[in-house]
Amino acid sequence: MLFNSAVYALFLAVAYAGFWSLRAHKGARSLFLLAASYFFYFFGTYDTATHQQVPLGAVGWSFLCLGIIFIGSSLDFAIGRVLAKTEDPRKRKALLLVSVVYYLGVLAIFKYYDFFVDSFVGVAALGGVAVKAHHLRLVLPFGISFFTFETMSYTIDVYRKEIEPAKNYLDYLLFVAFFPHLVAGPIVRPHWMLPQLQADPNLDAGLRADGMFLIVKGLTKKVLVGDYLKQNLVDRVFDNPERYTSFETLVAVVAYALQIYADFSGYTDVALGSAQLFGYRLNPNFNRPYLAENLQEFWHRWHISLSSWLRDYLYIPLGGSRGSSWATYRNLMITMLLGGLWHGANWNYVIWGFLHGLALGGTRAFQRKFPPKTGDAAATPAARGMRALTTGLTFAYVCFAWIFFRAGEYKDAPFQHAWLVLTRVVAFVPGTEHLTLRIFGIVALGLGMHFFPLRFVERLKIAFRESPAVVQGIALAAAAYALHFAGTAKSEPFIYGQF
Repeated sequence: MLFNSAVYALFLAVAYAGFWSLRAHKGARSLFLLAASYFFYFFGTYDTATHQQVPLGAVGWSFLCLGIIFIGSSLDFAIGRVLAKTEDPRKRKALLLVSVVYYLGVLAIFKYYDFFVDSFVGVAALGGVAVKAHHLRLVLPFGISFFTFETMSYTIDVYRKEIEPAKNYLDYLLFVAFFPHLVAGPIVRPHWMLPQLQADPNLDAGLRADGMFLIVKGLTKKVLVGDYLKQNLVDRVFDNPERYTSFETLVAVVAYALQIYADFSGYTDVALGSAQLFGYRLNPNFNRPYLAENLQEFWHRWHISLSSWLRDYLYIPLGGSRGSSWATYRNLMITMLLGGLWHGANWNYVIWGFLHGLALGGTRAFQRKFPPKTGDAAATPAARGMRALTTGLTFAYVCFAWIFFRAGEYKDAPFQHAWLVLTRVVAFVPGTEHLTLRIFGIVALGLGMHFFPLRFVERLKIAFRESPAVVQGIALAAAAYALHFAGTAKSEPFIYGQF
């Protein structure tokens, strides 16, 4: 079930009405929202735009995917309760291991098994040994990388005694399955969401209005920028780079950076807005990432819920920056390599992670040798010019790395596609015949989303919030009408739904 579909609009309206009609009955309210979330996921696993062939049959596969979530959630709830009552270090570690092994096992089987098999066969072939590959070829359950990280963070936090275990079974099931964040995040932490689910939701008119504003904002990014650039430039150039000039290919690379931002941040806006309609707040996931002055700042602004998860559960446990400089660089590289692999079972994602790990290490080394200027020294024209330069260089490097990320859509030959795009950019083939004024306008709009003053967006949101309900309804109807006619002919699935 795509956020950018009429079916989702109908589902959201029915879920909203049912949820608030049960406001005074916590158990029934939670059970209703859980059932709605499971329905949303069940419907999503049968999305033909993503799953064209389902090995076990559509219905059977959907039930299997739901079973993975339900069994894992029930297991973690029970483990959390036992962990809170157990002080024996061995028993506590064994309980944590059960939870982690379950989710890593699910990931290994559904997402990485074929990848590891193919990698092993490839290494064996280099040594002159022929090994026959046996593939499972399983369809990837929606959002598997997101809900596995959420649930692992719960058992780890309880194990560390950083949070109390969930007291209510339905609350925990809902924490994992709550439909706005289930498929593509943000990765919600238990300390953020569980207290909200345990409390009575607040039917606040301002929160509801802000939620609707976020939904429109997210769909505008997705439909007007992301889908348009994908269908009218990015797919065409990346599919056949040899047919396009160097400048056209370069613009397509920049367009992909804007597409993936508009697509993913747009999804997050709709997710946050949908949650607010039910009185809940999800954690923000983006903060204009292409304004970052270096790769470290980029990861403080891009996919914030993933970068903070990797920091807290991987980078810091590895030692973080507490050891020598080389230990810090090693920890950064391991974190980013695994972060790349998290995105997909393909070596191009590992290369993408390697490029970011390399740049993060370089950033850390530069900052240690030349600490950032602060105070009056940071306000000089020279300092501002340097920040503009480093921001441009950071964006260029991120775009370069995105080429390898985008190549993951070509499962058979990702590196060849990445190489074709890179060589086409530097081939100095002249021409701009495939670039229309509208494409330039949408690219400018995508870049402008980062530079447009936030205070104007905030004023627009406040104006919408303080408007009468009739005016809000007219504005929403006008926005839906405009998006319908401004959008592309085909609704595109969200990029991060595949992870």
